[in-house]
Amino acid sequence: MADTSNTDDSQTPLLEKHVKTLDETIERFIGSFGWAQLLQAVAVSFAWVFDAQQTFISVFADAAPAWHCIDPHIELCNSTTISNLCKLPRDAWTWTEPIQTSTVSEWGLSCLGPVIAGLPTSSFFFGCLLGGLVLATLADTSLGRKNLLVLSCLIMSSSTLLTAFSPNIWIYSILRFVTGFGRATIGTCSLVLSTEIVGKNRRDKVGIIGFICFTLGFLSLPAMAYFTRGSSWRMLYILTSVPAMVYSIIVHFMTYESPRWLMVQGRKQEAIHTLRSIASPDFYGSNNNMLSISLSGIDISVEPGQSNTDLYSSIKMLWDKTWAFRRLSAVMVVSFGVGMMYYGIPLGVGNLASSLYLSVTLNALSELPSSLITYFLIGRLRRRSSMLFFTMLSGFFSIMCVVIHQGQQALRIGVELVSFFSASTAFNVLLIYTLELFPTCVRNSALSMARQALVFGGSFSPILIAAERGVDDNGFLSYGVFGLVIIVCGLFIFCLPETRGEIMCDTMEEEEDKKAKNIIIEAPDNKALATLV
Repeated sequence: MADTSNTDDSQTPLLEKHVKTLDETIERFIGSFGWAQLLQAVAVSFAWVFDAQQTFISVFADAAPAWHCIDPHIELCNSTTISNLCKLPRDAWTWTEPIQTSTVSEWGLSCLGPVIAGLPTSSFFFGCLLGGLVLATLADTSLGRKNLLVLSCLIMSSSTLLTAFSPNIWIYSILRFVTGFGRATIGTCSLVLSTEIVGKNRRDKVGIIGFICFTLGFLSLPAMAYFTRGSSWRMLYILTSVPAMVYSIIVHFMTYESPRWLMVQGRKQEAIHTLRSIASPDFYGSNNNMLSISLSGIDISVEPGQSNTDLYSSIKMLWDKTWAFRRLSAVMVVSFGVGMMYYGIPLGVGNLASSLYLSVTLNALSELPSSLITYFLIGRLRRRSSMLFFTMLSGFFSIMCVVIHQGQQALRIGVELVSFFSASTAFNVLLIYTLELFPTCVRNSALSMARQALVFGGSFSPILIAAERGVDDNGFLSYGVFGLVIIVCGLFIFCLPETRGEIMCDTMEEEEDKKAKNIIIEAPDNKALATLV
């Protein structure tokens, strides 16, 4: 008994000396990145596959199909634009593909105006905006990261399945709104949950797993659409909904809640149980008691005045703190510009190429090297300078799409791909950057607000693209505006601090203490140091 007591006493000073934060506790007792952490990260990141599918599925389901005249001698048949189609008698032309291949052909949306034709896509984006506002803080408050991820996937997949049975454009648009509502928090919950169980040196790279899964989901759409061409658009919704429903059940039983969130909520025993479950078998033999001792000395639960009993307390915390509000505002402005470019280019790329399948596939493929480059270089990239570089590069090449003559289709597509690649990389870095800017108690809410700004920027893209088609210009209303907006918004990066290699904080007070220490360290001389102290 004496030997055991001496052993524990000798370990306690070591713990107090070396294990002072949850970051250090995670790395000391379960490692920076082990197999269990990898499996958890991959499992929750796979939700991005279904997120991507529902984000871009309208590119194929709501595509305007080709048509041809029954009587080739009619003068307007020399052109196959929708504007000429609407001037012809209905019995003078027919669709090239079966009528059920698109919502546009099945419900006759071609000549009802851009507002009606674009209603499903707009409804989806508005659903994303509302879902982000309503559901965002639940991951930081009552539900947690895992439960909200499961709930969001179930809402999205169920409404997607029902969408396949829509009888008209109105029910279809309502269900797309519900799909967007559920989809709104999937990416944020997945990203936060996967990164909060690893050490700081692996956190940024683990976040890239979700981006790679998003790319795979994006790539799967043109493949499914191609192999089901000629079939009903409803088949595409069924194929993307059923796997998502199965995935929701698997995630519920096979993944763990974030130990960081559990600690912030004051649920230390559950946090200990989670860390023990993730740890390797060797952990139980030597470090089992040490984990309990270490976590018992860490108090990162929120103060009574910041209790998460209020659904929107985390949003209030972001607004009450001047530094947090400044960061959030800058992040949202940058996100708006990146979102307009990122969501707009895939919607308008059909104007630059003859094959919709090929153009969407090329854009999806350009995301893959973006994710890989971010994965291998994120540890070396300074957040501010890399964000500034990629936003400026994306904006420049987007404007070049306007400058290049329409006859040079191959060159325009190449320039457009570079622009989208840069926007995708900026998108990836921005989400990692946002994770590092805010502490655990408000991280999911802050990331959700940033994603809502991304979606809000993207919601303007269909309007600009439709306006461009109406005037038949050279692309300025789409690519020109996209480029100018992302360049101007990208300049707000200068309002944010650098976060590469910084410790991930858990409370607002811890973040403020870190800021104060950084200021003291950066003081130019002893006089300034004394003043700050």
